[in-house]
Amino acid sequence: MGLLDGLKVLDLTRVLAGPYCGMMLADMGAEVIKIEEPKKGDDSRANAPQVNGESAYFMNLNRNKKGITLNLKSEKGKEVFIKLVKQSDMVIENYRPGVMEKLGLGYEDLRKINPGIIYGCISGFGHTGPYSKRAGYDIIGQAMSGLMSTTGWPDSPPTRTGTAIADVYAGVSCCSGLLAAYVHKLKTGLGDKVDISLVDGMVSALEIITMIYLSTGRIPTRIGNRYEAIYPYDSFKASDGYVIIACGNDKLYGLLVGLLHLPGMEDECFSSNVKRVENNAALKEILEKWTVTKPIDEIVEMMLNVGIPAAPINTLDRVVKDPHIAGAREMFVEVNHPVAGKIRITNTHLKFSDNPAGVRIPSPTLGQHNGEVLETLGYSPAEIASFKEQGAI
Repeated sequence: MGLLDGLKVLDLTRVLAGPYCGMMLADMGAEVIKIEEPKKGDDSRANAPQVNGESAYFMNLNRNKKGITLNLKSEKGKEVFIKLVKQSDMVIENYRPGVMEKLGLGYEDLRKINPGIIYGCISGFGHTGPYSKRAGYDIIGQAMSGLMSTTGWPDSPPTRTGTAIADVYAGVSCCSGLLAAYVHKLKTGLGDKVDISLVDGMVSALEIITMIYLSTGRIPTRIGNRYEAIYPYDSFKASDGYVIIACGNDKLYGLLVGLLHLPGMEDECFSSNVKRVENNAALKEILEKWTVTKPIDEIVEMMLNVGIPAAPINTLDRVVKDPHIAGAREMFVEVNHPVAGKIRITNTHLKFSDNPAGVRIPSPTLGQHNGEVLETLGYSPAEIASFKEQGAI
C-alpha cells in the first residue's frame, strides 16, 4: 500500500528520464505496467554493468513495475493497448514527438478513448517549437540549457555533471506534472497532457545562474565549486581528499575566524561577504594551506562542533556505508531479482510519515507479466498464445 494505491499507469518509456518518472510513481504505490518492445525490450537492458546478464541500470529504474511486451505497430498490439488505456489513469512515453501520433496513439487519440487519461511525454525539446523533432539526450539538455558552460573550472572546457541530471530532473518534473494533472482529474474527471523538455528543465534548474545574466548582463562562466553569491562556500583540499566548507553569511565566517585564527583571515579585504566574494582566490589560498594538512573527517568534525556547515566530498564507497544516508535514511536496499539474484539498489528518496514509499518488488524480466495482465483484460490463455505467435507480444 502507498499514497498512490489504485492509480494505474502505462509506462511506455525507455532508458532513463521516463523510467525515472515511472519509478517514482511506482515507489509511491501506483500500479505501473511497463510496456516494452517484444524480443528487444527497453534499450537500457543492454546497459552496463550487468549482473548475470541483467542490467543493474535497468533494475534500479524499473523496480516495483509489472512488465509486458506489446508490438504497437500490430493491430492486436494496439487492441490490447487501447483496452489498457480504457482502464488506466496515466500514460507516459519519451519517444520523439510525432511517433505516438503516427501510430494513432497520441494524446488527442487516447483522450477520445478515455477523456480522463493523463498523458505524460518527455522529449529533448518538447512537443512544440522549431526544435521539437530533434533527438534529445541528457548531454544535449545540459549543453543547450547553458548548464555545461557554467560547469567546471575556469581553465577547463565545458563539462557535463557526473550524473545524467537533465534526464533525472525531467523525470522528477514529469512526475510532478502528472500528479498535478491527477488532482485536476479528481476534481473534473478530465485528463491533460504534460509536456516535459530536457532543455526546459535544465533552463529552469539554472535559476540564479540565469538571473545573473538577466539582471546584470554578465555572462556567468565556469568557477569551479565555489558559489557566485557567498564565500567561503567552496571545496578545499584535505590530506586525504576534499572537503566542503560553507559559510553562508558573516556570522558563520566569524565562527570560522574564531576557530582557525589563521593569519590574514581578518584583513579588511575579507571583512564582508561582498569583499570575500571579490577576493575569493586569496581567501581560498589561506584556508587551503590549513585544510591540506588535515584529514577530511577531522576537518568536518571541527567545523560542525562550532556550528559551521561542512561535509566530506564522498566517494561512493563512503556514501553506501554512511550511517545517516545508508543507515537511518535507508537509501540503499537489497532486492532478490529472479535472474540477477540478490542485488543492492538505490531506494526512493521520498519519505512519508504514514504511507511509506519504497522498493517492494524487483524489476520485471522481459514480458514477465504478459499472461497476468492480459488475463485481467479478458483474454484467454489460447488468445494470449496466439498473440505471441503473431508477434503482438
